[in-house]
Amino acid sequence: MSTVLIVTEIQNGSLREACYEVASLAQQIAAATGGSVKSLVMGQGVAALADEFSKKGGGDVFLAEGDALANHNAEAESKAIVAAVEASGADLVLIPSTPSGWDTAPRAAAALDAGFVSECFDITAEGGSITYKRRVFNGKLEATISASCDKVVASVQTGATTPFEGSSEGSVRKLDVSIGDLGTKFVEVKQAESKGVDLSKADVIVSGGRGVGTPEKFLEVIQPLADALGGAMGASRPVVDAGWLPHEYQVGSSGQVVQPKLYIACGISGAIQHLVGMKTSNYIIAINKDPDAPIFEVANLGVVADLLEIVPALTEALTAAKG
Repeated sequence: MSTVLIVTEIQNGSLREACYEVASLAQQIAAATGGSVKSLVMGQGVAALADEFSKKGGGDVFLAEGDALANHNAEAESKAIVAAVEASGADLVLIPSTPSGWDTAPRAAAALDAGFVSECFDITAEGGSITYKRRVFNGKLEATISASCDKVVASVQTGATTPFEGSSEGSVRKLDVSIGDLGTKFVEVKQAESKGVDLSKADVIVSGGRGVGTPEKFLEVIQPLADALGGAMGASRPVVDAGWLPHEYQVGSSGQVVQPKLYIACGISGAIQHLVGMKTSNYIIAINKDPDAPIFEVANLGVVADLLEIVPALTEALTAAKG
């Protein structure tokens, strides 16, 4: 029997979508182990969010409120997590793998003297044991991990599971947390200026990876196809890291998470960081010279060919069809 504790995250006054994804995974684990799901909602004036989450997969929710928890502070949040674990008896703590989660999860694991597994894309319970799956070596291999300790903190990749659907019965209980003196304090949030590229609203996205070859080819090959389809151009992280395109074009866990009607991946191998940002697209076409590229695992249609030959031909055919 396993008690799973979900640590939620609030962004812009709402629970992040990743919280509902973790709830879906937590419910599966609890069902397989005969356990239960608990959750922790932290903030200030967030009782309504706690009530909402208790009805959407969060189970019995612990509500921790206070000035120290009003904004992200990993030190304060880890103390609240410890208090929630003690109150719930949880032996598995699940935290969304977000920038805030990256900060809080290892600190909470240390405070609990628990095992820590980061960036899980799947967690399964079979035969009374729980195993954690994560990708290693830049997504080229999958590692299956089991823990030998009594408690485990695991961070879960955003987009790795579908959000919890439907309704559930739960309760909300106020959790008293002694924060005490903190060595850190929240100062402010600085948000990068929007450059007007909102891929999350595009119905069609044509993305390019390192296989495109040069930054000039994005304007010569990728952008024309996106224009012909009435869509937007995107890119993988290596392209952005190389300075070929600005960050606002990046699709992936550290860029934009998208769900267009059509996603065309050109010269993208398909590292997990990119896959979690686009794999829920309605229809995926992958073009890559490597038949073993991981992108083909999520593609509805795969084309093993040179994109510099296929994409211009496709753009020409589309343009001709439009007259």
